[in-house]
Amino acid sequence: MRTRWHRGLKSGLKSGLISAAICALSIVCFSACSAESNSGTTSSATGEKPEVESRKPAPQFTLKDVQGRDVSLAEHRGKIVVLDFWATWCPPCIYQVPELNKLWLAHRDLGDVEVIGVAVDFEGVKVVGPWVAEQGVEYPIVIGDEALAQEFGALGFPTLAIIDREGNIESLHVGLIEFDELEGLLKAVAEPI
Repeated sequence: MRTRWHRGLKSGLKSGLISAAICALSIVCFSACSAESNSGTTSSATGEKPEVESRKPAPQFTLKDVQGRDVSLAEHRGKIVVLDFWATWCPPCIYQVPELNKLWLAHRDLGDVEVIGVAVDFEGVKVVGPWVAEQGVEYPIVIGDEALAQEFGALGFPTLAIIDREGNIESLHVGLIEFDELEGLLKAVAEPI
């Protein structure tokens, strides 16, 4: 009797430790594919508001989209641009797609906001194209790299950079962010204090 109780307790402890480890791993994975942060970023895991010390001009780029067409940041001047830096190897990036699809669809016909996904996979369109189709991405995707993401201040993936109408980085958000929070941030950029 004592042996069975001891085995049950031991099994319960082992099961509890495994559950706790899985929970901790999930929190880390679903926050972002990096543990670093800085004062100019917001992590949706912490819920902190961004502390943008001073807006700086967004690095300019012209990149190929998955269809091979040129897309430049400059062509979107006058609109608010949401850049999503992501990678096919980043599990949380999958969960960002539906939120960005919803945002893109909400603003597509209004013409006030542009959503652009920037893939940082070094293998390029051969891995990005199939991933985009599999995940049902509806907004434009361009092929970038981690160096460009770092120029914008990305410390992990996904990272969303919100660019104001004048081409300045308004804020960065490392980790997942939901549609309602994004809408609030866009409203704040559209109607500055």
